[in-house]
Amino acid sequence: MSASQRTSAVVLGLLLAAALYALWNTRDIAGPSTAVAAAAAGNHMPVIDESTLLQAQRLARMANTPEELPLAQAAVQTADHELDLAYMGALHAIRAHPPVLSPEALKIQARIEDAQKRLASDTDTLTELAQKMGKATEAEKPDLQDQLDLIGSQIEIEKDEIEEANDDLMAAGGNVHQRIQKAQEEHLAAERNAPAPAPAPSASLSALSALHGMVAQFRQWLALHRKRSALEGARHDASASAAKLAEQRQQVADDLTNVQQQLQALGGKSPAVAAAPAGSPAAAKLELTRQVAVDQRRLMVRDQRISARRKLADTYGKWDSVVAGQQRAVLREWLAGAAVVIAALLLLLFADRWLNRLLGRARGIDRRQLATLRSVIGAALQVIAVVLILFMLVGVPGQIATVIGIVGAGLTVALKDFIVAFIGWFVLMGKNGIRVGDWVEIKGVSGEVVELSVFHTVLLETGNWTDAGHPTGRRVTFTNSFAIEGHYFNFSTTGQWLWDELTLVVPFSRDPHAVAAAIQKEVTAATAENAHQAEDEWHRASRGARGATLSAQPAIAVRPAVGGVEIAVRYVTRAADRYALRAKLYQAMVPLLAEKSA
Repeated sequence: MSASQRTSAVVLGLLLAAALYALWNTRDIAGPSTAVAAAAAGNHMPVIDESTLLQAQRLARMANTPEELPLAQAAVQTADHELDLAYMGALHAIRAHPPVLSPEALKIQARIEDAQKRLASDTDTLTELAQKMGKATEAEKPDLQDQLDLIGSQIEIEKDEIEEANDDLMAAGGNVHQRIQKAQEEHLAAERNAPAPAPAPSASLSALSALHGMVAQFRQWLALHRKRSALEGARHDASASAAKLAEQRQQVADDLTNVQQQLQALGGKSPAVAAAPAGSPAAAKLELTRQVAVDQRRLMVRDQRISARRKLADTYGKWDSVVAGQQRAVLREWLAGAAVVIAALLLLLFADRWLNRLLGRARGIDRRQLATLRSVIGAALQVIAVVLILFMLVGVPGQIATVIGIVGAGLTVALKDFIVAFIGWFVLMGKNGIRVGDWVEIKGVSGEVVELSVFHTVLLETGNWTDAGHPTGRRVTFTNSFAIEGHYFNFSTTGQWLWDELTLVVPFSRDPHAVAAAIQKEVTAATAENAHQAEDEWHRASRGARGATLSAQPAIAVRPAVGGVEIAVRYVTRAADRYALRAKLYQAMVPLLAEKSA
């Protein structure tokens, strides 16, 4: 590894560590509720844990199947009911054990009590003045009205003073009962104004896994694993809080036992009077009886809270079981996909070896063609395996018709030549097409057709710089698109007849007409049978008046040339026999010329 690569690796490692630390540092941690935080700050308000409800509401947003929704709603309802019981228990705890106020709070409370006394006195005075106003004469009413207005203003001032003092008392840690009631009212108002939770998508897991692949299934398995971890943590918290409430209940039960023992020591039942002098045995019995009633209510509320917490833990357990089933189903489908991928790879391996062995036994196939065939088959198998594995990993696209259309359009553009060549093969196989053995000219190249496949036409080229009818030994391959996009010449008729030509130069010392007549006679005799057969085939092929005028008799032309007279003879021959017939004619003409010369 080079120095730059090591440096890049170190930098990437540090960036990865920083990202992981940021993820850990920004994890979702359920913070304490407002009441818990206030209790930790040092005031005397009882701890009211709202985190249970917040946790249930957060988990409810994770429910995304019809099996989970009822359990999520039950968990939220149970947690909300337990929070209402917590508020009620806090109120009973305040009644049973009023908090000890600080000196500052005691001064504020004394100010409130003084204002309340003045308010009560002024209220009584206002009532008396109102009664006098009804009985007063017209002369006394103005003075009484002024007094009523003055007392009314004082009452408003005293109410404002009491409200302000209550706020100061709450800030100083006093008036806990009112603070709990206010928090409870805010909770109820928030619950009433909260929007109804929207149900999560309820698509089944099998449908999701069918639309997506193994990658999506693995991500879904991780999401379900995180959900199970959250549910397990919530269940553990609910069970632990239920155990803690059970310990607190035991303390309340011990306090109740002590109070009952004190009440029995004072003589049993409380006195019938509602009020008694302070410090008297009757007042002590009355206070102990009230304490017993409050502690019994606290025990009842604590029992209900314990039952709610245990029910919540049981709900989380059932929910976890449902998610565990979903996770197991996703895992099974993922394992099935993995098995398909492994089986495809194994099948590809064995199929490749089997085809190689099968092709190795083939006989009569050229070595180069065999290697090409092996390469094509191997590449095709690999492409099929890769496509299958991709479908298993990422799944079949949802808009499969659109994808197929786009892919088809792309392949049509990319494989245009092959498509046109394939269609051209049907044209070449038609009535006016070509066959193996025909002598044709395609794009300026003449030759004999030696192979006609679905996509290509192969010619054995004829003609070089010395002889236009001599094979060059070169194989020329054309795509069959020439049959549609261009044109071609087929020099072979029904019987593969063609016109061939011989050219001779006769010196000026010889009679060209006599030589021409002798040559024509020789060519006519040599090609008589071919000419007759060619005319018959042409007549049958033309099927019209044009066929009656067609003639296959040899034609001779005499024209001047450099050094003598050129005699050109055109005659009909088969394409396959043209070389043999030409050699035969040459052999016949050489003696003919030699005799004339003698």
